[in-house]
Amino acid sequence: MDHNSKQFFPGSHVMIYLLVAIAVYVFVWFSSPFFGNYNETNSSPSNFPGIGAKDELELALRKASMPNRTVIIAVINKAYVERSVNEEATMLDLFLESFWVGENTRPLLEHLLLVAVDQTAYERCQFRRLHCYRLVTEGVDFAGEKVYMSQDFINMMWRRTLFLLEILKRGYNFIFTDIDVMWLRNPFLRLSPLEEADLEISVDTFNDDPRPENKYINTGFYYIRSNSKTISLFHTWYSQKNNSTGKKEQDVLQDLIRGGLLQKLNLKVKFLETRYFSGFCQDSKDITAVTTMHANCCRNSKAKFRDLTTALRDWKQFKAAVFQHPEIIDRIGLDFKWTAHTECLNSWQ
Repeated sequence: MDHNSKQFFPGSHVMIYLLVAIAVYVFVWFSSPFFGNYNETNSSPSNFPGIGAKDELELALRKASMPNRTVIIAVINKAYVERSVNEEATMLDLFLESFWVGENTRPLLEHLLLVAVDQTAYERCQFRRLHCYRLVTEGVDFAGEKVYMSQDFINMMWRRTLFLLEILKRGYNFIFTDIDVMWLRNPFLRLSPLEEADLEISVDTFNDDPRPENKYINTGFYYIRSNSKTISLFHTWYSQKNNSTGKKEQDVLQDLIRGGLLQKLNLKVKFLETRYFSGFCQDSKDITAVTTMHANCCRNSKAKFRDLTTALRDWKQFKAAVFQHPEIIDRIGLDFKWTAHTECLNSWQ
C-alpha cells in the first residue's frame, strides 16, 4: 500500500512546499497597501504605534511625511473642487495637473496633504485617493468662494494660520502652497538645506534690497522648518488676530517683519526670487528656471482659473518645443513669453 502511494504521489513533498509558499504569498499580497483601498488599509491608527484613535491629524501627517518629517500642505474647500456649469475642470484639477506635467514633480504627490475645510472638499479628496485631512471649525461655513479681502476670506486665512501653527508644534517642516500655485519644477531643488534657513517665503515682486522690511511677502507659498523660533513666530503672528481689523494675515505678518520681529527671534529668512518662484504680479522671465507660478494679484477664482489654464498651456507648449528641439533650448527660452494674465487684470475693475 505504501509502495503504491509513493508511485501515485511522486512529488508529495514538493507539492506541500508549493502549497505553503502560495499561502504565504497570498497572505503578504492581501496585506500589501497596493491591494484594495490604500486609504482604508493604511488609515487605521493600529498601523502607527503611539497614535491615539482620535488623533487623525498625526495619522495624516505621518502618512504624507518625507523621512525628514517634511510635508506639502494645501487647503481646499468646495469652491476649489466643484466644477461650474461653464468650466471643464476645477482649481484642484489644475493644481494636480501641474504636478503631472511639471519636471520631477509627480513623486511629490506622495507627500501632499490636502486639508479640507468642508465635507464636500474632503470627499472629493478621498475620491482621488490622496492624503486628506478634514479640518472642522464649529459654527463656520468655509465651503463657498471667499472673495479676496472679504471678512470670510480673512477669517479663513486666520484659521489656516492657527492650523499651521499646530503642524509646527508637532515637529513637522512643511511647504505651504495655495491651490492656485502651479508646480512646474521640483521646488526642493531651489530651497536651502535645513540648517541654512528657518523660513523661505515667496514675494509678489522681488528686489535686491537685503532689508526684510522692504520685501513684499506672499504667504501663498513658503517653506518653514519646525523649531522654537518658527513656533514663536507663528504664536506672535496669530496673537495679533484680534488687533488687526480689516487686515488679512499676510498684512499682519508683513507689519511684524517691518517691526523687527525676525531680528528679535533671530530667524534666518530667505525671500524667494520671482525668477524661480513666479506669479502674476511679476512673471519669471526665465522659463528654463521657473519653478512655480502663482495666480497672485488676482481678485477672484474665476479669473485665476482661466489665466492659470492659459499659463499651463504656455508651459506645455514650451515643453513640447524643447522635446522636439532639445539642442536649442536656450533659444526657445529666450523667445518664450507668458500670455498676458488678462482675466486677472480685469478682475479688479
